[in-house]
Amino acid sequence: MASLSRALRVATTSSVAGPTTEKNVPYQRTLKEEAQGASTAARGPSQPLPSTADVVVIGGGSLGCQTLYHLAKLGVRGAVLLERERLTSGTTWHTAGLLWQLRPSDVEVELLAHTRRVVSRELEEETGLHTGWIQNGGLFIASNRQRLDEYKRLMSLGKAYGVESHVLSPAETKALYPLMNVDDLYGTLYVPQDGTMDPAGTCTTLVRAAAARGAQVIENCPVTGIRVRTDDFGVRRVAAVETQHGPIQTPCVVNCAGVWASAVGRMAGVKVPLVAMHHAYVVTERIEGIQNMPNVRDHDASVYLRLQGDALSVGGYESNPVFWEEVSDKFAFGLFDLDWDVFSQHIEGAINRVPVLERTGIKSTVCGPESFTPDHKPLMGEAPELRGFFLGCGFNSAGEPVGGGGQELAHWIIHGRPEKDMYGYDIRWVQESYCRWIRERSHESYAKNYSVVFPHDEPLAGRNMRTDALHQELLEQGCVFQERHGWERPGWFSPQGTAPVPDYDYYGAYGNQVHQDCAYTRLLGDEYTFEFPPHHSVIQKECLTCRGAAAVFNMSYFGKFYLLGLDASKAADWLFSADVSRPPGTGLSGGPLSSHTQHHSPGAALPGDGYYLAVGGAAAQHNWSHISTILQDQKFRCQLIDSSEDLGMISIQGPASQAILQEVLDTDLSNSAFPFSTHQLVRAAGHLVRAMRLSFVGELGWELHIPRASCVPVYRAVMTAGAKHGLVNAGYRAIDSLSIEKGYRHWHADLRSDDSPLEAGLAFTCKLKSRVPFLGREALEQQREAGLRRRLVWLTVEEKVPMFGLEAIWRNGQVVGHVRRADFGFTVDKTIAYGYIQNPSGGPVSLDFVKSGDYALERMGVTYAAQVHLKSPFDPDNKRVRGIY
Repeated sequence: MASLSRALRVATTSSVAGPTTEKNVPYQRTLKEEAQGASTAARGPSQPLPSTADVVVIGGGSLGCQTLYHLAKLGVRGAVLLERERLTSGTTWHTAGLLWQLRPSDVEVELLAHTRRVVSRELEEETGLHTGWIQNGGLFIASNRQRLDEYKRLMSLGKAYGVESHVLSPAETKALYPLMNVDDLYGTLYVPQDGTMDPAGTCTTLVRAAAARGAQVIENCPVTGIRVRTDDFGVRRVAAVETQHGPIQTPCVVNCAGVWASAVGRMAGVKVPLVAMHHAYVVTERIEGIQNMPNVRDHDASVYLRLQGDALSVGGYESNPVFWEEVSDKFAFGLFDLDWDVFSQHIEGAINRVPVLERTGIKSTVCGPESFTPDHKPLMGEAPELRGFFLGCGFNSAGEPVGGGGQELAHWIIHGRPEKDMYGYDIRWVQESYCRWIRERSHESYAKNYSVVFPHDEPLAGRNMRTDALHQELLEQGCVFQERHGWERPGWFSPQGTAPVPDYDYYGAYGNQVHQDCAYTRLLGDEYTFEFPPHHSVIQKECLTCRGAAAVFNMSYFGKFYLLGLDASKAADWLFSADVSRPPGTGLSGGPLSSHTQHHSPGAALPGDGYYLAVGGAAAQHNWSHISTILQDQKFRCQLIDSSEDLGMISIQGPASQAILQEVLDTDLSNSAFPFSTHQLVRAAGHLVRAMRLSFVGELGWELHIPRASCVPVYRAVMTAGAKHGLVNAGYRAIDSLSIEKGYRHWHADLRSDDSPLEAGLAFTCKLKSRVPFLGREALEQQREAGLRRRLVWLTVEEKVPMFGLEAIWRNGQVVGHVRRADFGFTVDKTIAYGYIQNPSGGPVSLDFVKSGDYALERMGVTYAAQVHLKSPFDPDNKRVRGIY
């Protein structure tokens, strides 16, 4: 057998071939059986198809089996799983199966904990079968300080979830893993309860447990179509699943088809934005002394080393993965020939980390398809185009460990929402599918799979695809843009000149030239730190100028919706937690909830039977889908109209804003004529706009909602009038700092779908004192009666240390939660953090409990004394928004 070192030397002589079903792999028996067996069509389904089903799950991989299991566990007896070949035959069967409990996302940590609990204990207790779980621990390798800082952040987050981990020195790492080269190590993070999952054992046990509860698993049954009906209100709904062997009537389909999910989506007219790529690893010959060693992730070398008995599986993520351009529906238990030109870049890093590999032979190669998504998050939830069509796919080579998402999907289907916050995964945020955007972003998510996750990183792929009318104007003034769900929005303003975002260079792959001396990438590179970035003082100036004079913020990428129709008032009463029975021209700040108290955007009432909704751009599509779903379910006679592309929006905030705008607007801006939380149609420099007296930074200020064609002249008029008052441009980085000072919550950091207004200190936005019913009222009343089990608190730190979220919150020597969002408050000159805390005893979190503790925040393993607050530390009496300075 060839050794890894020889493979590296001969890589340039290899070539790429098509898929094959004959490879020397650990699953050789299965492949030979498949090659010698009859076709799927000839074999026929493994059991007769039912005529109806409550839910049909398509795809018998990790996610499909997990979803079926949890549907059955939650009481759905009429659940059916259809697999076109046999269980795991698509991408699951060749997965590496590594389970790492720590990731830079609290939601993913919870999903991983659930998966681990199910496969390591619950399934075996339930069925008596072993899933194949092996707990051999995991090592994260850091060869520089930034990487170790990232791992220390994960360690702090893990403490809030009871995940044991230890930072090890190079010497301690060597003692744990004697075959490892530690000469170039900065340190490691060791998680002793990490391990390896067996895909076949896990899926077999899941479906055994599901079948015992009445679920059905039908193999050898390809799906050929999704039948759709349109109801009396014009809403498209799932009606049936069609197969080669007959239809199954069902109101609900779950697309867990992995790489083939896009094809299943097309059957139903649903866009599934994922890309199929080759992903490979090699399996070595026996290595003496490797037995019982932890699995290893050397992110800087882009290599993972998985223990496989007395050998290692070696794989990684490269910058030039091979796209699977024509996804074949005949591909099962198959593999591609390994492209050594692509894979060889991982060999040097693997040999450097475990030198014995240089003399170790290669027993087999495994190169199979995996699916990747534009935001490197799975696609989950109900598709906005088709009611009853759910997605559970696009898991970016992590479907096995994040299979706990099947529990959330099951809860979603049965109860109308997931149990945990799944906003980042929800398919409903996806905008119109841009082919180039999907391809570029999915490539970048693969290429950066092992990159350090910095707090202020931005994608380089898929940029400049959604821009507003002021984009070029602001670019010329030094705007450094951020990207949110396809939109370009101002991040901050550089005094160094223009910094346009270049076209995507694929990190030099596929014959592209890497951009040289690019202003944007240079500024973005300065953000690659867990300390205060070099331009910290620039953002400070934007913030303090807003507090002392005025700043203008371009918020054009906000969603702008109109809720209109006969039942608009009735719908608004049901949707919004706040009282909407206000005079025309006033606004409100209560978001729509779900029956489980789900937060969404603020709304502002319009004259007549209609409402204008201004929605944060990152959540606009999600809000649109959520509200549309409620309108459909409640059969309200009204419609939601999207004017996001037609309207711009600028916000002028600060003590000088009134004087500035008085020169631009043709109306009296005094407190008596234009009170806070009201709006008027006015003219600005001759252009009709809607002016709203609102603030998201805690200052006197107005928002101007402007027709797209009028944005530039209105903006220029504002800047001209503001010149003598010290008006400056400011971006969202300033908004983040200013809003956290004022105590204004952010969706989706401070407020999520698994938080309630009571927990978040927003009871004042809910019309609980009225008798008006609204969605979520019952849940809120029950929670108020039972007492809060957690509560959002403000924490300030005297020491000037940067914090970004994920820090552990300590109270009286115990971890009681973690930070959701943190930023530096330049006016109060302190780091400010928001987080939800719980009572370690399991009891209610009363105000006395909050106030009586001694608090600290843990940043990268170091704790800093913190002071707790129940109200904003800045302008707690709200004088400034009323113009009182």
